Amino acid sequence: MKVLIVKVSALGDVVHALPVLAYLKSADPDMQIDWLVEKSFASFLEDHPLIDNLYQIDTKAWRKSGVKTSLNGAFPIIKAVRQMHYDCVLDLQGNAKSAAFTLASGAPLRFGFDRESVREKLNLLVTNRKVTLGESDFHITDRSLAIAKAAFPAGTELRYAGPLSVDKEAAERVAQKLVTERFANTPLIVLHYGTTWVTKHWPLASWQALAKRLIEELGVRPILTWGNDQELVAAQSIKQACNDRAFIWPRGSLKDLTALLAKVDLVVGSDTGPIHIAAAVDTPTVSIFRVTDPKRNAPRGRVHSYVSASMACAPCLRKKCELDKECGLSISVDSVFDRIVSQVKNI
Repeated sequence: MKVLIVKVSALGDVVHALPVLAYLKSADPDMQIDWLVEKSFASFLEDHPLIDNLYQIDTKAWRKSGVKTSLNGAFPIIKAVRQMHYDCVLDLQGNAKSAAFTLASGAPLRFGFDRESVREKLNLLVTNRKVTLGESDFHITDRSLAIAKAAFPAGTELRYAGPLSVDKEAAERVAQKLVTERFANTPLIVLHYGTTWVTKHWPLASWQALAKRLIEELGVRPILTWGNDQELVAAQSIKQACNDRAFIWPRGSLKDLTALLAKVDLVVGSDTGPIHIAAAVDTPTVSIFRVTDPKRNAPRGRVHSYVSASMACAPCLRKKCELDKECGLSISVDSVFDRIVSQVKNI
C-alpha cells in the first residue's frame, strides 16, 4: 500500500498532522508513507523514521518568479508523484494548492474534507472521498486523523502529538552549546516571543516582566529563541530588561531548534510553531492564546497547559483589532508565571 500525505503548510499545522503517521503505521506496518510539504518546513521531516519519501515544493519562490517558473518548478514534483502510482492520497490541507498535487497523483482514492470543512471549495473537485467531521474532531490534529481513520479504519494508535525525531548531530551541537554557556543545575526554560499574527503576540513588556520573575524568583536563566529580525529585536529587549541575565539562543536550522526544544524542560510561547514542535518531542509547554482557540490548537496532555485571553470576544481569529492592546493585557504575567511554577514543580 502506497499512501501520499499532502500537508504543505504552515509549520504549526504540519506538526499538528504528525500523529497521522503513527496511526497509519498501526493500520498497516508495511505501508509506504510519503509526504508533500513546503521546502521551508521540510528539514525537520527529513529522515523521519515513518516517512519513506519527502517531496518539497517552493510555491512562494515560484509565485515570485512568474507562471513559467512555477510550472517549471512544479512539473518535476508532479512527474515524480505520478510515477509512484499511489493507492491513496490524504489531502490534509484542503485548499487549491494541495488540490493540484492531489489530482496530479493519479491515485484512485483521494480523501479530503467535505464542503463544510474544506478551506477552499476548489479542493472538492479533486477529492473523491469526502470526510465529514464530527463534534469530536474539533482539534486540528483530530481533523487530520479523521481523514486517516476514514481511509484506514483498522488503525489503533492515536497520539496527541508527534512522533518527531531529533537529528543526532543537531542534538550534539545543542548539548555542547549548553555546556559552553554553563547551563546547569536549574530547569532549562525557553521563552519564544514570536508568532505569525500581530494579534497573537503577548505584549513585549509582559515577556520582559516574566523573564525577570523567572530569574529573580526561580533562579532560572531563560533561553530566548527567535526566527526573524523582528523577533531578534524583541529578544534583545527582553535580555536588556533582565540586565543581560537571559540568553539569546543563536538562530539555526529547524533541526537545531527541534533539538533544543527536545533538550529543555519547558517551552513558553504563543500559538506558534515552536510550541507545537516542543509538544511533538514530548517537552512540556505553557502556551498563551489570544485570538485563536486553545481547544482547537493548544498542545494536549497532562504536561501541557495554557492561558487564554479573558476578553468576551476571544477567540476572534482577527489579524487586526482595535482592542489589540486590551486583549494582550488581559493575560496577566501572574497567570503565566503561576502555570510555569506548576510545571517546574514536576520537573
